[in-house]
Amino acid sequence: MKRLSIVLVLTLLSNTAYAHVGFHEAAGFSSGLLHPLTGIDHILAMFSVGLLATSVGGRTIWLAPCAFLAAMAAGAALGNFGFSLPFAEVAIALSVVAFGLAYTFNAQLPTAAIAVMVAVFAVFHGYAHGVEMPTNESGLDFGAGFLLATALLHATGIAMGYGMARVTASAARLLGGVVAASGAFILVGLV
Repeated sequence: MKRLSIVLVLTLLSNTAYAHVGFHEAAGFSSGLLHPLTGIDHILAMFSVGLLATSVGGRTIWLAPCAFLAAMAAGAALGNFGFSLPFAEVAIALSVVAFGLAYTFNAQLPTAAIAVMVAVFAVFHGYAHGVEMPTNESGLDFGAGFLLATALLHATGIAMGYGMARVTASAARLLGGVVAASGAFILVGLV
């Protein structure tokens, strides 16, 4: 756990990579599949959706990631069709903070509340990708790739959440705190 915290902090102290708006080529399935893995903001948000879903349990384990994916696809469509969604990068950084804090404090919110929270933030994540996507078949392939990568990051968070259930509660809180602090660090870098 200590090593994971150190790795996350060192990663954030390096040149922070954001998986959004204008930083990468947005064409084709493989580009879409790799795109979310190039930004710590996306990795932490998707990972922590899985952690949070596992900490609440029950239907939330599948509903939170599904709500995120559906809302992210809707946000991508908004961005791709030219709608303007101000402060998208700020909302993305705030999502990392919110998901990390919810996991840290073991927020036992109703499943519907978790689904709404992740869906609202997911619109911003999708929008940031959608503004980069071409409006042709290559863009659709890119979208399919980033949706698959996002689902895999959710699954990784769920697996880690099950693993964290086997260790102490303080280790789980530490992991959530590192995620939330990372989001705050990203947020400070945006302002």
